[in-house]
Amino acid sequence: MATTTSGASSPDSVEALKRVKATENEWETRLAATRTETETTLARLRAEAAAAVKEAQSEADRGRTDRVVKARVETAAEAEATLAQGRTAAERATQGEGRRAADKKDAILDVVLGTFRTE
Repeated sequence: MATTTSGASSPDSVEALKRVKATENEWETRLAATRTETETTLARLRAEAAAAVKEAQSEADRGRTDRVVKARVETAAEAEATLAQGRTAAERATQGEGRRAADKKDAILDVVLGTFRTE
């Protein structure tokens, strides 16, 4: 009588288990390498994103500063123009060069009274 070996103790079963174990080890190694590569890439991308945000903030600050300086210059020019108009209007008012006859009171009195005005 010949006995045949079958089941878990068969040589083919042991070889199959060895192949399964080798495949598991290979995939664990691949997964570990992929995990490391992914973590490295993620860290690099986070650093790049942080640098991009910082640069954008700096650029926004520069832009805001430039706009504030420009606004100050424009406001100063407008204020100076308004003051110049006010000074001109004040000089006209003191010299009687307005639009109404009452604004020209001194000039009219000088013409009408002539030499009597000095007395």
